[in-house]
Amino acid sequence: MPTARTSGTALPLYLQISEALTREIAAGRLADGERLAPERQLAQEYGTTVRTLRKALSELEKQGMLDRVQGSGNYIRTTQTLPSVYSMFRLELHGGGGLPTADVLSVVECTKPADLPNFGTTDRGTRIRRLRYLDNIIIAVEEIWLDAGAGSVDASQLSDSLYRYYRLQLGFWISRAEDRVALGEVPNWAPANFTKSPGTTVGFIERLSWAQETAPVEFSRTWFDTDKALYVQRLT
Repeated sequence: MPTARTSGTALPLYLQISEALTREIAAGRLADGERLAPERQLAQEYGTTVRTLRKALSELEKQGMLDRVQGSGNYIRTTQTLPSVYSMFRLELHGGGGLPTADVLSVVECTKPADLPNFGTTDRGTRIRRLRYLDNIIIAVEEIWLDAGAGSVDASQLSDSLYRYYRLQLGFWISRAEDRVALGEVPNWAPANFTKSPGTTVGFIERLSWAQETAPVEFSRTWFDTDKALYVQRLT
């Protein structure tokens, strides 16, 4: 089980737990009908209180992913579409799942460089660079560009989930995305604690993301360590 994060960028603790369980279900590590460990034991594994754990389980129950049987326990109920803050985050540990978290490396508003594809409605954007984790294991570095027309980013309010930040702070949500997966070289700005040194060939994802407009509002590049994580796309 991952240790919950308590930093300023972390999701609320109960959401971290519900998201971790959602990704476990999506990866098949928790099967339909499987009984979860007792609540007190789960709370201890996640380093939280039984009260917070129950709030997380209530989220899963509201989403139709959990049956809570009085006197018997909590049972997984899988659905074809699993609602999740990280439903578009495609990187998983080799065994499946893993709770995504992130460290913000820098946030800069500037003119878009020439090597970016055409997206958004302005020539300026906010560049966000982050170090990504799954279950506290470093797996990737990423660079996200949000078009200035979509809003101004307050670095102090960013959370582990940018898409959740967009919805709550900027008033729009990402409705679809297009990924192109290839190989790429780790950029020279990658921090020293990333698992691969600059120039090393790793997995590489380019993504264009759309909100409700016809033009994409975001472009991102992710360099990921294939020794630690895989790109996973499930079809239902």
